[in-house]
Amino acid sequence: MIPETKATLMNVTTAVDPRLSDLQARVASRPYWYHRIELPGGVVTPGWAPISKVSYSIPDDLTGKRILDIGAWDGFWTFEALKRGARQVVAIDDFSDYLGSLRTSDRTGWENFDLCREAFGYSSDVCDRIEMSVYDISEERLGRFDIVFFFGTLYHLRHPLLALDKIAEVCDDQLFVESAILDDYSPYRGGLSHGYPGGQMVAEFYPDDQYGHNHSNWWVPTLHCLTYMTKAAGFAQARGWKLTVEPPTMLAHCRGFVQAHKKAA
Repeated sequence: MIPETKATLMNVTTAVDPRLSDLQARVASRPYWYHRIELPGGVVTPGWAPISKVSYSIPDDLTGKRILDIGAWDGFWTFEALKRGARQVVAIDDFSDYLGSLRTSDRTGWENFDLCREAFGYSSDVCDRIEMSVYDISEERLGRFDIVFFFGTLYHLRHPLLALDKIAEVCDDQLFVESAILDDYSPYRGGLSHGYPGGQMVAEFYPDDQYGHNHSNWWVPTLHCLTYMTKAAGFAQARGWKLTVEPPTMLAHCRGFVQAHKKAA
């Protein structure tokens, strides 16, 4: 009986492995992964973001929420929201950020996103994706949302306040923003440990590639400035926090978060 049981288990394993092997091969064939996403069967995409998922402070329970994910990349937060119970997520991206070093062939539209969506088994009805600019957001085109994710995008915009205004027009409850911030870093003031600490209301403009050698970086605010930018767009209350409490030693860790609410407490 024992040899037969082992043989049966081996046959089951053999039957399952080809699908996982195919998924692993498809993931490995992609030219670049930005997000590290845990797919079914233990397959993990080889991205590096998000650096610290817990730092985003996204609620564990998003049951019934309709969510807009701006600058979705490979879709980490789109799929995370669905795992946490969101009834629908709409992901948008315009594929304009190449991190200052990626080749055009590295960003292949929605191919990574679609691979993950297929692996999770989500339909386009609950997990939609649209190639569009944040400036084109409107209720007529997308409808209304309970929550908006705005991660890693604001500092790539020539008109960040306009973008926040457009977001506010379709957001009924909460906005979560993640952005580069100046509190611990400024390329104009000497780099790391030479930023604007102490709650200063500052934003710097980069006409070339001054920030991170990336031509798509235009504006970076302090955390204090970022918080009040969301309030200026029509969110009644907002709180901000840093990715790391201690002064970071890497530019990639010079990030801030803001959670903004449409209604006053």
